Amino acid sequence: MKIAITGGAGFVGSNLAIRFKQDHPAAEIIALDNLYRPGSELNLPRLDEQGITFIKGDVRNPSDIAKLGEVDVLLDCAAEPSVLAGHGSDRDDKARYVIDTNFLGTVNCLEHLRNFGGRIIFLSSSRVYSMAALREIPLPDKNGRFNPDTGAVGPGWSEAGVNENFSAAGSRTLYGASKLAAEMMIEEYAEMYGIEAVIYRSGVIAGPWQMGKVEQGVFTFWMARHVFGGALNYIGYGGTGRQVRDILHIDDLADLVASRLTDIGNHKGYIFNVGGGAKNAVSLGELTQLCQDISGNQLDIGSVIKERPNDIPWYVTDNSKILQTGGWSPQRGTKAILTDIHHWLVEHQATLESLFTGELK
Repeated sequence: MKIAITGGAGFVGSNLAIRFKQDHPAAEIIALDNLYRPGSELNLPRLDEQGITFIKGDVRNPSDIAKLGEVDVLLDCAAEPSVLAGHGSDRDDKARYVIDTNFLGTVNCLEHLRNFGGRIIFLSSSRVYSMAALREIPLPDKNGRFNPDTGAVGPGWSEAGVNENFSAAGSRTLYGASKLAAEMMIEEYAEMYGIEAVIYRSGVIAGPWQMGKVEQGVFTFWMARHVFGGALNYIGYGGTGRQVRDILHIDDLADLVASRLTDIGNHKGYIFNVGGGAKNAVSLGELTQLCQDISGNQLDIGSVIKERPNDIPWYVTDNSKILQTGGWSPQRGTKAILTDIHHWLVEHQATLESLFTGELK
């Protein structure tokens, strides 16, 4: 078996590559990455130790993807994941980069598979759903966090979270739009050329080896500030940290993808929401308390009343559809995830501190 992973030196891609190699020692695993994200180069020794081939390349360039040759499975993890891409000082370069990477990069992957054969697993995002519709969900403030009322239900949502039938109409950030466009192109290639494909719409993923930022990887970033120091702010929605997200351990995602790697055909054409679910949903305020408890450090959190562009108050993944396929459910709780992150930060403090310190941007 030959498996190629785009974005293979990133947080998700590198962890999945290592998991695949551990499960399939005889398989050829190739990680393709342009090393655009600061810190991704730290994953190269980890890949090398496992016997994983690294190719420095960019999904925006078909000639780089051609270096992969024939593959059995292509796992497309390459992405510019910032929901703020295209705003402020990043407006000119980041806007084009997110579209060319997230959409055209996937098209280039599909063209490669059309010419050489192989299946595709696509890591999409919960950000494909409509921001306006998410903001319209009734969310009373309960004990300092936003949450739907018990028994509340609406189109594509309930207290269990957001499911695959939720509206994708309207704006959803350049990141979300590029991911949704890529999903649509995958469906076209699957229908026209018979490429077997599975799409996972992931929520917030976290764990060791994530080079977290404010706009992407916030759980890791929050813990890193508690370990290394630095400013943190509750931004928007009253500036008190009431907004809620669910969190999925990278190892839980790896459990899922690894278990389906040789079984893509049974789920081809499916789109699944994949996240931590309601049991692993926390507010920013609750996240702060957990980080304090685990790290033993306390920070003064700033308050910014005004929301940033593209912020939403609540997103929790309804995993019902993927759970119905059997054989998988998230096994690691929020505290366990944050504890793993803390251990990683402390163990590699000399290497990581410079990446996580500095002024909040």
